[in-house]
Amino acid sequence: MKICPSCRRELPEINRYCTQCGQRLHADPVELPTPPPPQSESQPDQLNIQVLYGMVAALSLAILFPPWETPPSQAPEFLGMHFVLTPPTPEAIISRLLLTIELVTIAIAGFYGSFLFRRKP
Repeated sequence: MKICPSCRRELPEINRYCTQCGQRLHADPVELPTPPPPQSESQPDQLNIQVLYGMVAALSLAILFPPWETPPSQAPEFLGMHFVLTPPTPEAIISRLLLTIELVTIAIAGFYGSFLFRRKP
């Protein structure tokens, strides 16, 4: 195999010109210089797993202690965070909007925190 002196493409011995760049090939083969040994390869940063575990724990707590609000027949009022099986009043309902906002905020904060405090190898 011949090596093009211009683009370093390997070509069959029969070629006189490079099929990639059109450069005239030498009659004698050109040896490629050995590449230098790779320096410490940069590995991608790793997300901080402890922050992600904290996010999962906070999401679990947010599901166990959801935001309760008054039923639709009453004036809207936030009743607080209580365990799922023990609502503050018998007619209280879980606020889906507040719960969604809470869960999304925790998830975004967890991913941002794990990126912000990522570990460099």
